[in-house]
Amino acid sequence: MTRRRKQFVLTLVCVAGALTLAPLALRAIGTSLIVQDPPQPARSIVVLGGQVPFRAMEAAAIYRQGWAREVWLTEGGQFDEDVALAKLGIDRAAEYTYSRRVLERLGVPVGAIRVLSGANQNTADEVRTIARELTASGGHRVIIITSKYHTRRVRVLWRVLAGPGAEAIVRYTPDDPFDPRHWWRNTSDAQTVSHEWFGLLNAWAGFPMKSGR
Repeated sequence: MTRRRKQFVLTLVCVAGALTLAPLALRAIGTSLIVQDPPQPARSIVVLGGQVPFRAMEAAAIYRQGWAREVWLTEGGQFDEDVALAKLGIDRAAEYTYSRRVLERLGVPVGAIRVLSGANQNTADEVRTIARELTASGGHRVIIITSKYHTRRVRVLWRVLAGPGAEAIVRYTPDDPFDPRHWWRNTSDAQTVSHEWFGLLNAWAGFPMKSGR
C-alpha cells in the first residue's frame, strides 16, 4: 500500500470514528444536565418559576404523597416587557398566581401554599430566597421542583449559595417535553442546553457574569 493510500485510509477511519462518537457526545451534553434525588421528608416543597403548569403539577403530586406540609412559590422579578406593559397601563399577572391556581385545583389546601417575598431575577436569586426562608423557619431540607434540563444547575447553585446545613432535594416533572438525547434537533431545546451550560460555567467560575433569568 502506498503512503498516499495509507493516509487516505487513515483519514477515512478518523472521519468514521468522529461521526460515530459525535452523537454520543451530543447526547452526553444533554443527559448530563439531568439529575434527580430520591424524595425525603422536608420542611417544604418549592416550585421554581417557569414551565407553568408542569412544575406546580409535580409539586402537588409530591404534596399529596405526604413528603411536606407546605408548598412555597417564588416571586419573579421585573423585566423589560413588564415595564413596557406597565407604561401602556397593562398589568400582567405574576407567574406564581397561575402556579397557585394549579396547586389549589390539584388538591393542595390554600393554607398550605405560601409565596416567598423577594423579587428574583434568576435562579440564583430564587435559591438565595429559598435558603433564607428555610433558615428563618427553622428547617434544614426542602424539595425543589424544576424542569429536567434545569436540575443540575439548581443542585450546583444550592451547593454554592445555600450555605452549610441546608439541604435541597432536587426533583423534576415527568411531563417536561425536553428531549435530552436529541436536543440539537429542536431550536428551543438547543437554546435551553446552551443557556444551562452557560449558567453552570458561570456558577463554577464564581458568577463573573450576571444572568438575566
